[in-house]
Amino acid sequence: MRIRKAIPQDIPQAVRLAGSLGLDYAGMAADELWVAKEGGRLVGVVALKKQPDCLELCALGVAPERRGRGIARALVEALMAAAPGDVHLATIIPDFFEKCGFKKAGIIPATFPEKRKTVWCEGCDQRLCSVMLRKVS
Repeated sequence: MRIRKAIPQDIPQAVRLAGSLGLDYAGMAADELWVAKEGGRLVGVVALKKQPDCLELCALGVAPERRGRGIARALVEALMAAAPGDVHLATIIPDFFEKCGFKKAGIIPATFPEKRKTVWCEGCDQRLCSVMLRKVS
């Protein structure tokens, strides 16, 4: 498996994979994407979105048949190693992200309450949603 920052040829396939997992969003192709590839096949994706008030990790997903192999964690670590600053995220799986070094955010960026008003967050039980932060060392 190889993890790297997406090159232009990866973008359509990365957005398709995210879409198949219900993780795509408007403008995703313009954000910084990282991909996991196995045998030339794209099997994982994560995005770093520059919000007006923070950096946000979004759209972390792995092809269902490749889950449980550490790909998601490896994608997070690759993104974080290159992140130009602290990274926030909103998640309903905080336990996973705690294992990746994230902690519940004490201060929630203004972007996040506004984000929860979008279609992307529809259907989620917002009581289960945690905003988390990982500081760049």
